[in-house]
Amino acid sequence: MDFNLDETQQDLRKLAAEVLAREGDEERLWQAGLMSVCVPEEAGGAGLGPVEMAVVLREVGARAAMVPALPTLASTLALARYGTPEQQRADRVTLALREPGRALADPPATAARQSGGGWTLTGRKISVLYPGGAALVTADEGLFLVREPATTAEFTSTGEPAATIVLDNTPGERVAGPEAVTGARRLFTAAVAAQASGVLAGALELTTSYIRTRKQFGRALAEFQAVTMQIADVYVAGRALDVAMWSAVWRLGEGLPAEQDLALAAYHVGEALKALYTCQHLHGGLGLDVTYPLHRYFAQAKHLSHLLGGADAQLDLIGALV
Repeated sequence: MDFNLDETQQDLRKLAAEVLAREGDEERLWQAGLMSVCVPEEAGGAGLGPVEMAVVLREVGARAAMVPALPTLASTLALARYGTPEQQRADRVTLALREPGRALADPPATAARQSGGGWTLTGRKISVLYPGGAALVTADEGLFLVREPATTAEFTSTGEPAATIVLDNTPGERVAGPEAVTGARRLFTAAVAAQASGVLAGALELTTSYIRTRKQFGRALAEFQAVTMQIADVYVAGRALDVAMWSAVWRLGEGLPAEQDLALAAYHVGEALKALYTCQHLHGGLGLDVTYPLHRYFAQAKHLSHLLGGADAQLDLIGALV
């Protein structure tokens, strides 16, 4: 594969960087068209795919921006692939995939049953990001759009809104069959990996700048061999995540098998959290200051790793795949 971005993708990255650099909030991202890049053109979007989703999310992560880009882009891309034209126009959609006590790769326990010519859902979804609108829900019989789910607020390390969705014979519109459940999980995993890639890149840039200017015993920290070895480890962790993530989203865009690439990218999302500990260590006491920007990167890395179940869960999945 070619890891170079094409002209459209480069322009998209530049636009995302410019909007986010101006303290871009959710509304500014919508106004710039960044939140609708994966919506089909017929539904008012740009009709782009997984690579372009990753381009935007990596810029979001690089600034540790607290915006609903991840659930919005992943859900609209899933609807673009599986939904009807009317469903593709749904506003403010999030993804509801995770369930209590179950790995993300497991078949969902949420039950979907036909009722009166429609469908009802029963089950529970956790760690649903930015609730408040419609939710794209995975169930044993496929992928469903629930317009107004009942929610209970959850706590997140970043302070961003999340919720548990309780489904009790809740009406849902069927989007697609069980094959779409795997597709939605793959898109969500790719989205998390893309944002985590940006988070690690932003933390690395911040830490590199700090050790170049912070002096100890009359020398910049970057001049000490132990420090250079530690920052090199962070760089290697970032490159490993980048390679796996870009390979995965490219394969998803080309319609190629991507399960192994996604599992490897998800594993490195967990490793990224370990790299953030190194960044904190290199900042000394400043790394523990919750008002210092590094804290936002650490909180996001922790949050993203939690969404995928952590590195150990991914090792189990990789073992099963090989």
